[in-house]
Amino acid sequence: MPHQEPPMPPGNRWPGPLKPIVARLSGADTRYAAILAGAMIATNLVALITTVAFGRLLHVEGYGELAAILSTFIILSVPGAALQVATAREGSLGHLGEGRQFATTLRRWTITLAFVTLLVTAVSIMLRQPLATIIGVGKDQEWAAAFVPPAACVWILLSIQRGALQATRAYPAVGLSMVAEQVARLVLGAGIAFVVVKSFKVTGAYLGTPLAMLTMSVILGFVLSRRLGKHEKARVAHGLRRLTADAWVAIVGLALIAVLQNVDVIVAQHRLHGTNAGSYAAAAVAAKVVVWVAIGIGFYLLPEAARRHALGQDARPVLRKAMIMTGAVAAPCLIVYAVVPKLLLELAFGDKYSQGAEALFDLGIAMAFLSVCYLSVQLLLAMREVKFLWFLAAVAIIEPAALLFGPGGDSVVGFARTVLVVQVIAATGAFAAAWHASAPPKGGAHLVADADVAAVGGLGSSTTQVPNRANSL
Repeated sequence: MPHQEPPMPPGNRWPGPLKPIVARLSGADTRYAAILAGAMIATNLVALITTVAFGRLLHVEGYGELAAILSTFIILSVPGAALQVATAREGSLGHLGEGRQFATTLRRWTITLAFVTLLVTAVSIMLRQPLATIIGVGKDQEWAAAFVPPAACVWILLSIQRGALQATRAYPAVGLSMVAEQVARLVLGAGIAFVVVKSFKVTGAYLGTPLAMLTMSVILGFVLSRRLGKHEKARVAHGLRRLTADAWVAIVGLALIAVLQNVDVIVAQHRLHGTNAGSYAAAAVAAKVVVWVAIGIGFYLLPEAARRHALGQDARPVLRKAMIMTGAVAAPCLIVYAVVPKLLLELAFGDKYSQGAEALFDLGIAMAFLSVCYLSVQLLLAMREVKFLWFLAAVAIIEPAALLFGPGGDSVVGFARTVLVVQVIAATGAFAAAWHASAPPKGGAHLVADADVAAVGGLGSSTTQVPNRANSL
């Protein structure tokens, strides 16, 4: 039975001036946005609890290793975020089929990804020692390192399933799956680390992440089966390879942003000594609050900027508004980082992490500039720009090299200031490119395909409202 929208309130229920406002806020789009916004808040809250819990339960060096492992996973998981948006967009436009044909397409993709995951798992297990060395963790965490690439594969499948649910407007299921995944990650990670195998705390804490995603993927598979019906013997409407090829610019762009955001925690395991790496990781997590806000604002920026650009309008006011909103959140955070950095880290993680307090303000400023870079990249993606990738790739290569070999990188403060310099360079270049690209085109509106207009002006704007991932550690 098709879903029936609830009736609108009677017209005489509200005073005259409030009628248009109430009508606008009572629509399905507002309700769906509220569901996803609430899920985002709850997901980040549980992720924060998980971060603090593992920070306190693991020793400082152990938390540094866990942070490096999860940072590597976040970088590798970027394709999943891009494919989620692509699946939601193409599915909502009917390009992936309807009903059982959509189910057939998803089943074929699931089989392909399951095979790839098994292959990647086998290779990762054989290469677990080099992987651990690259990430910068000890021999005790080799098995955790081995399951980082397979976890990224599982995340891609889970992201595609969420994109399919978005395409069918099953927003409550998407939101619940986000929260449930984080809860399962906390329960499974803590259970494996401190109940089942106490001698492998870091590995156990990490394994909760892929197990939680795998469990949620199985559940969403059943949900999609019930919603779309059983698959049929028919040709798939859209190939996974084609979907990936269409999203390559977003995948590369967001991957480079993920490198800029997380590579410092990985390099810290190689450059900093003793408990400094763990203290730096805790400070880096605390400083990323600003970036989480920018990610949420980016869900508004991309579709709105794309819509304006398609209509031949100036998209720069959208970027300006996003910057102001991010700055409004960044300012009080920076004040806290400057005034009570030690107290903040001690309350969140414990007094053993206080060494990172000296770097917190510098990292906070660095993450504010990274937010500018992220929002600029979102706008460039909306403009379908490609040239900026060369600049961003160069900066993404410079950052780990500067952290590994640059002066002052053997101290927490020097490490943070190197990160700050790199983020300033990245933000300046990305913002300049975005400001230039978002100027109103000469000659008026662009001539775009009907599907693009639909994706920008209607369905696409609603399918970009789910966050990529809570980037907490």
